[in-house]
Amino acid sequence: MRDLLPPGVALQGERGIAFVIAGPSGAGKSSVISALLARDPRLVFSVSVTTRPPRPHEVHGRDYYFVSAAEFDRLLAEGALLEWTEYQGHRYGTPKSEVVPRLEQGLDVVLNVEVRGALALKGAGLGHPVVLIFLVPPSWEELVRRVRGRGTEDEAALRERLRIARHELSCIPAFEYLVVNDELEKAVARVEAIIQAERMRVVRCA
Repeated sequence: MRDLLPPGVALQGERGIAFVIAGPSGAGKSSVISALLARDPRLVFSVSVTTRPPRPHEVHGRDYYFVSAAEFDRLLAEGALLEWTEYQGHRYGTPKSEVVPRLEQGLDVVLNVEVRGALALKGAGLGHPVVLIFLVPPSWEELVRRVRGRGTEDEAALRERLRIARHELSCIPAFEYLVVNDELEKAVARVEAIIQAERMRVVRCA
């Protein structure tokens, strides 16, 4: 198809694209991303680094890189993180090694980061397209139900998580896409449509 395009024109999908999926607790980000990765071999997942302890089902190197505060400080000092943020007393960051080499190989990278981290990635100067997708439950009541249903935190921590969620929702205007996760299959299909559209976007190149 390349020979059909006029000079100076390309499809955005010929280069690696960073698809950043963010949203409040209870939005179902991990479930949506897992389904996307299972369906699309061109998508790879960027594993974040965090100082929080792993939950029972989580695996080091698959869900997160779980590190000490000292190790996180070392990564910061070395400039090894594209962005980082603090959430409920723990730090989270995106390693350059998880994103930059893959984009340069022409792969599309999907990231699950906090809302502030998503906005930071947009201005990180990756030299590749960064697409911000905000995922939400169908209602505030459903968000509360999902967060409480985890049963992993005490009441004070839950209240703080919900307070943060309210603030994160106010950041929706900074994102390019808003996807409602009312049913998993429908939400995955909506994000897939965004990915395909972004890959087919016509861009002008030097």
